[in-house]
Amino acid sequence: MNTDMVQLDAVSAKIISHRPKLPTPDLDRYYVGDAIKKLKRWKSDFVDLTVTSPPYDDLRDYKGYRFDAESMLSAIFRVTKPGGVCVWVVGEKINKKRSLSSFRHAFIGQECGFNIHDVMIYQKKNTPFMRANAYTNCYELMIIFSKGKPNTFNPIKVPTVRNGWETAVFNKGPDAVNKKRPVELKKEKTKTNIWQYAVGFGGSTTDKIAFDHPAIFPEKLAEDHILSWSNPGDVVMDPMCGSGTTCKMAKKHRRKWLGIDVSEDYINIAKQRMLVLK
Repeated sequence: MNTDMVQLDAVSAKIISHRPKLPTPDLDRYYVGDAIKKLKRWKSDFVDLTVTSPPYDDLRDYKGYRFDAESMLSAIFRVTKPGGVCVWVVGEKINKKRSLSSFRHAFIGQECGFNIHDVMIYQKKNTPFMRANAYTNCYELMIIFSKGKPNTFNPIKVPTVRNGWETAVFNKGPDAVNKKRPVELKKEKTKTNIWQYAVGFGGSTTDKIAFDHPAIFPEKLAEDHILSWSNPGDVVMDPMCGSGTTCKMAKKHRRKWLGIDVSEDYINIAKQRMLVLK
């Protein structure tokens, strides 16, 4: 091997070894600031689950914050553990036509390295927004990004309509005769990937102060994802935490949590909501 190349490799190795290791942030706390910049300053591979909703399509004023989906998803990917999950709750602007932002975000996430493990639907039971020339839009997408195969899946079960013992007909065998025998139907089954939630006071939350934020998603939505994709002691993050719904539900279920928002006003709302659990 060329002597100059050996010396260069030795110098490169020495530089890398002397680079300061990035820290793990203090957990169970909120941070005020630009999440993309903060995530770049922290170590990689420490978050088990992210549940967040980006400020898509400039539909609301978030204190002048401009959202960059690619940079945010890249930053989340870097800090997510192998096998970790990011739940990305996103809709789109609907005027004379749809912006299709939710679909664009799915492809951006793939380009950042995530797998699309599932595309789920958040259906709003009581949406008030009527459309004159189309059916009323009552849903947002919940894109389930994963960094490889998910480490955790705790499926939520719901009661079945029919259960107990029934006579079931089995396919014909070689003798071409239908065969019947009693089978026991299960009392519960795994939920589908369409989840319904009421929105507004009493639906999204009973924390009145939460509605000082322009856009909140239901506590039950965050709770169901936290129970599905993480275990007690895991790290749950919301890098655009707003009124703090994800962090509140993470603490409720004994997860470590981390919330970031560019607005100090919203962080103060989130802190007040967390007091309800004490």
